[in-house]
Amino acid sequence: MKVRNMAITALISAMYLVVTMLVAPIGFSVVQFRLSELFNHFIVYNKKYFYGIVLGVFMSNLLLSPVKADMIFGVAHTALSLIIVILMSKVVKNKTWLMVINAFVFSFNMYIIAFMLKMFMGIESHFLAIYGSLAAGELITMLVLIPLAIVINKALKLEKLIG
Repeated sequence: MKVRNMAITALISAMYLVVTMLVAPIGFSVVQFRLSELFNHFIVYNKKYFYGIVLGVFMSNLLLSPVKADMIFGVAHTALSLIIVILMSKVVKNKTWLMVINAFVFSFNMYIIAFMLKMFMGIESHFLAIYGSLAAGELITMLVLIPLAIVINKALKLEKLIG
């Protein structure tokens, strides 16, 4: 990996962590609004953001999550979702539509986080209630962040920023 790519990967993961820290109280419960989910949209512009995003999720869950199993389940959720979107990018070329699909993929896959919360936090709510809450929060957050991702791309040229 080139030094520039390593630096950008480290920067993305650090920014994910910092933004997650800003909203930590509402980023690790049954209702989650993580503004750091913005970085998941970067995968639409270049698949090489995968490593920075996944590392950011791992560090955030390691340092901030009340459930240490989140390091496994949260990373699995993110990696699986990003891989699905990378595969879909071979068919869907419109970046905005791909971000909408990205939001739905991440939301659908929140069953992984719902399972983890049910198993490791002992939340008494019904699994579908937990899943619905998580999926709705993820979907709303990621859809609302699409315009910001577009603005960031226009400013930074995300396609070419990492090579």
